[in-house]
Parts: sequence; structure tokens; C-alpha cells
Amino acid sequence: MSVVILAAAAFSIIFVGGFGVFLAEHGHPGANITQFSDAVWWAVVTLATVGYGDYYPVTAVGRIIAIFMIISGVGIFALMVATFAKRRLQKAESKLGSVTKPDLNLLGQETKTAIKTKVDGIETLTEEDFDTLIVEIKSLRLTLLNGSKILKCPRCEIVYRNKPKFCSNCGLALVIT
Repeated sequence: MSVVILAAAAFSIIFVGGFGVFLAEHGHPGANITQFSDAVWWAVVTLATVGYGDYYPVTAVGRIIAIFMIISGVGIFALMVATFAKRRLQKAESKLGSVTKPDLNLLGQETKTAIKTKVDGIETLTEEDFDTLIVEIKSLRLTLLNGSKILKCPRCEIVYRNKPKFCSNCGLALVIT
């Protein structure tokens, strides 16, 4: 929607600026913008910040309009680039988010419920129940770790679990083990 708004703003600035320059220039001696089509062409070229120089305003009013057209062209171009960059970044983040989000359904619901129940009632646990809870949490940790791939730098012996492509210590390319 923002691209449509920027395009509408650009077209309205082209026609309003072109019409203003046409009114200021068409009757002035020595002016080279004497037709409305020339004024619209000048406005498009000026808003696009190309500035061919084939048409240009010679009156003070025409030059003031030209200043606003140039500033508007730079602003619209910057907003357009920022809008496209924002959209591309959002698409990349959504793709990356779906890849990096952990799978919370890795364990069975009964295991999750058993651990949650014991944690909720931790004050009333006996020593034996507490030991059982620790074992269940350790098994949960191992299950989650086994689901991830472990990378180890052969040069530094640093272990990575977040799957980087290169070792942060020595820069060597990492191989999945």
C-alpha cells in the first residue's frame, strides 16, 4: 500500500509541478518550456533527478518550483528504496524465523506434563521425587541436544551447537559431526 501512496504522490507532484512551471514559463520571453507536454517532461526528468537540461525554467517562480521538485524527487526516491528494503527484510526475517524457531513438540505431551507437575509442586517433593525430576530434566536436555547438530572446530576444538559456518576463534570452515 505504501508503494501505491508514493506512486500517487509522485504523479501528483509531477502534474502540479509541471502545471506550475508551465504557468510561470509559457509566456515569458526566452523560456524553453512553452507547452504543457514539455513542462510534464521537465517535471518527470526533474523528479527522477536525471536533469537532462533540454528544458529548464528561466523565471524566478519556475526555479523555486524546480527546487521543490528536486527535493521531492530525492525524498520520494529515498522513501521508495526504504520501502522495498523493509519489505525484503521482513520476508527474509519471516523465512529465517521459520527455520530457526525450535520445535516445541519434540517431546511427548506426557513428558512435558509430568515435568511441569513436578516443578509446580517443587516445595512438596521428596528427595526421591526431586532426584527423579533431575533425571527427567537431564533426559529432556539430552533429547533436545541430540536433535541439534553439533559442530566442532578441528583446529581449536571449540564446540558449537548453533550451527555457524565458520569458527569464531580461528575462522576455519566448520564441518557437521
